[in-house]
Amino acid sequence: LCSAAIVGACSSNATKTAPTLLSSPAHSTTSTTRGKAPMLVDLTVKLTLVKAAGNFHNPVAMVSRVGDNRGFVAEQYTGKVIAFSLADPSQRATVLDLHGAVSTGNEQGLLGIAFSPDGARLYVDYTNPAGDTQIDEYQVDGTGAAIPTSRRPLLSVKQPFPNHNGGEVLFGPDKMLYIGLGDGGLAGDPFGNGQKRSTLLGKILRIDPTPSANLPYTIPADNPFVHEAGARGEILHYGLRNPWRFSFDRKSSDLWIGDVGQDLYEEIDLAPIESRGFNFGWNAREGLHAFHNGARPKGAIEPIVEYSHDNGNCSVTGGYVYRGTSMPKLNGAYVYADFCKGALSGLDTTQPKSKPSSLSLTVSQPTSFGEDSVGELYVVSRDGNIWKIIAA
Repeated sequence: LCSAAIVGACSSNATKTAPTLLSSPAHSTTSTTRGKAPMLVDLTVKLTLVKAAGNFHNPVAMVSRVGDNRGFVAEQYTGKVIAFSLADPSQRATVLDLHGAVSTGNEQGLLGIAFSPDGARLYVDYTNPAGDTQIDEYQVDGTGAAIPTSRRPLLSVKQPFPNHNGGEVLFGPDKMLYIGLGDGGLAGDPFGNGQKRSTLLGKILRIDPTPSANLPYTIPADNPFVHEAGARGEILHYGLRNPWRFSFDRKSSDLWIGDVGQDLYEEIDLAPIESRGFNFGWNAREGLHAFHNGARPKGAIEPIVEYSHDNGNCSVTGGYVYRGTSMPKLNGAYVYADFCKGALSGLDTTQPKSKPSSLSLTVSQPTSFGEDSVGELYVVSRDGNIWKIIAA
């Protein structure tokens, strides 16, 4: 079922079509016609290896913490969260060890980490020994380490299959916690979870981690389906196959989503910060196309970018809109990659008629991107290395 043995990179093998790299309007804020991105034409960037006292083991996420000059890496199968100094990468420490608490088959394991906006709590997204998604909260001590005895289970989601678990967890500019869940796995979304608002699978959730009277978290009153009978109030957006990495633009606060495709197409989706209840079309749509002759759901949002599985592509790894200061020509570009091909691409978000441009950079099996506290970009490789994107 998977063209790459990595969380988030499950796509069925199929006969390939002719090469294509398309962009499409998702809503009224995006132009129908898109041309060459002028900002990226003369851009020259390169990668520099971040030496962190040896390789990480199957790293799948990197985040920063306010007031802390370190990066924090999640190791998928060891279940460890490891901090390393960005000033002196040889300095590293394990701040949380979930070994034995995580399942490690297929696309399972420790999949996502996030710190609260004040840096006082750590949130982890992993699959437990039963293979189900578990979101936990930990208090953090003065050294930045999670306090094991402070574990507070926040959310559990039953997984019918061991793939398509999603795994992203992060705080938005509104200080709400956003959680990504895949459609539950196998292939083709056999239960139709992507289009069902009665399940959390195939969705992006938005919750306040503060306990409420009946739950260990609070459902925001302005979530779109709070008052819909039979729907889960935690849902913000739906119709996703396996959102493997999404992020907020530091400037616009818009949400950029990399959603892994099935047989033929990968996609990048855009949800403006004010948007609620977007339906991205899965499993009736794969990218800009009907999936298994499915009818396009009324009001479904088309992707901003679609690319095919030609030329070695197989699975999108979502990234970030660059808002650092060291590479002015990259400012405003959404940077993402394909896991199999390893090629990094940039989309000029400041130009409504732009289309993706190659950054002429390749990383072996990029599993994730990371930002430091000032918005500089890093690429996480499945081989255990972390690379920083810098001006050439």
